[in-house]
Amino acid sequence: MAKELVDGVGMQRVLTRITYEIIEKNKGLGDIVIIGIKTRGIYLARRIAKRIKQLEDVDVPVGELDITLYRDDYHKAGTDEAQFHGSDIPVDIKDKNIVLVDDVLFTGRTTRAAMDALMKIGRPQKIALAVLVDRGHRELPIRADFVGKNIPTSLHEQIKVSVEEVDGSDSIAIENIK
Repeated sequence: MAKELVDGVGMQRVLTRITYEIIEKNKGLGDIVIIGIKTRGIYLARRIAKRIKQLEDVDVPVGELDITLYRDDYHKAGTDEAQFHGSDIPVDIKDKNIVLVDDVLFTGRTTRAAMDALMKIGRPQKIALAVLVDRGHRELPIRADFVGKNIPTSLHEQIKVSVEEVDGSDSIAIENIK
């Protein structure tokens, strides 16, 4: 059974705080591109860009990144055929400041795969990582630049992020897994 840690209103506050931090660290938002990692990272990235527009009156390009083919563990799922849904990045990322957005930072493998995918597309000036939740248990030397919530977990727990666009409501919950 999942226990809700953050409701929809709390999640909006967390995303607003992340947005302010991104604005503060990226003075002159002209070279910034926000890229969400499929699936939930995309919706979080769009919300951050929308909030930047409200606060700074700047339209920041938002892209979608599918890292499936760059994962080092997709063969573990019992299939040799990865489901690739494609990436959609509307601008050239060469020499841009990328803010990579994901819902949960866990082992760091998704982030590593995302950086590999970005480098195939073009060489950005800088890549920063924004995550809604950092749950610890890193296997790679990766850390987020912008963290909404640090939620320490055991390996027998899972963080479940729900977003309105996919799940019908916004929340962050923790649940035991077997």
